[in-house]
Amino acid sequence: MTAGSSDDTTRRRIKVVAFGGGHGLAASLRGLRNCAPELDLDITAVVTVGDNGGSSGRLRAERDAQLPPGDLRMALAALAGDDPGHQRTVALMQHRFALVGKPDRRGSGSDFVTGGREAAGSGADSGARSGADAGPGLGADAGSGALAGPGADSGPGSGADAGPDAVPGSGAGGHAGDKAGWGSVDRRIASVGGKHDPLAGHAVGNLLLLGLLELLGDPVAALEHAADMVGARGRVLPMASHAVGIEAEVRGGDPERPDEIVTVRGQHAVAVATGHIEALRIVPSSPPACPPALAAIAEADWLIFGPGSWYTSVLPHLLVPELAEAIVASPARRLVTLNLGADNETSGLSVADHLAALHWYLPRLRVDTVLADAKWVGEPDPVHRAARALGARLVLAPLAVADGSPKHDPESLGTALVPVLGSDR
Repeated sequence: MTAGSSDDTTRRRIKVVAFGGGHGLAASLRGLRNCAPELDLDITAVVTVGDNGGSSGRLRAERDAQLPPGDLRMALAALAGDDPGHQRTVALMQHRFALVGKPDRRGSGSDFVTGGREAAGSGADSGARSGADAGPGLGADAGSGALAGPGADSGPGSGADAGPDAVPGSGAGGHAGDKAGWGSVDRRIASVGGKHDPLAGHAVGNLLLLGLLELLGDPVAALEHAADMVGARGRVLPMASHAVGIEAEVRGGDPERPDEIVTVRGQHAVAVATGHIEALRIVPSSPPACPPALAAIAEADWLIFGPGSWYTSVLPHLLVPELAEAIVASPARRLVTLNLGADNETSGLSVADHLAALHWYLPRLRVDTVLADAKWVGEPDPVHRAARALGARLVLAPLAVADGSPKHDPESLGTALVPVLGSDR
């Protein structure tokens, strides 16, 4: 087909649903946006809702926010229109309030807000840990460990019989009883000179989304309104209709008891816990899935998983029973984009292990294509075998930024996605 031919005007729209959260999902969405000159994509982002750290965690604790807004905000920013007006709105939404006493009040505030997906990073990719491509004031996307999938009682190595002991600090501190699975939500309000600064550390977009959620009472309507404000080239939806908690069984999570399994509660606590995560669950175990997300999955041509924090951004979707059933039942093809490097939550997992985890937590999942960077994948044979075990072919392509750091380059990712998403069955 030649450029400018009449067939170009009648090309079929390709419906894509991308799953994830944080910087990984943002990188995937930017890559999909870069397919636009070649493909006509209808993009839906389905975003995880387990964050309990940083600004999102404070809003969950202080305002009982229906959803943690940080990952939703980042997905909206990634899909925003390119014109100056929309980009200025994005810059406003990404702006994070600094301490009143700081010389430059446009700063990120990361020196006084800790925890969660918006604070200090692990240095691994999961879709650009540095936050450089995600707007002002963004930190890294923190991670967790292994998950227990629908119908499973524990992850590999079985933590099902682990005792209920909690890691010191993970559920202690006076906040563990607020919501099951939240753990110790960061409630600290920054102060300078003895005066509280309740705005410090909050992103404007987080407050905006919270206001829309309270005003409209409907997360889908709130996100649609916010999408209109930034001219989003696609939809952003939560994976569940309300926030969830995350709990993990971690062997060696307490340094003083390295051989014992302890329970770590809250996404951020799981992300920074030492030791090996034997199993992870969401609380409640069967949250109501977002109905429009289920509809989008049923109508999709492609379902895309990764890149991102494997155990807190990519796999949590498989723990929502309604969502898992919709993913298995969808006639769509499925693509997995692998990360470029290991991070805190996947320490000890090989690239092939990442793919094996998909099968472990959702045995009925079949995958068509696994996309990876040849430089970062290491020895390809185990990855080829792991891909074939899922029914997939492995596609190797340059995906990383040019400076050699483990971050996906949206332009390169888009270039690699075009022949995959544009191929006929």
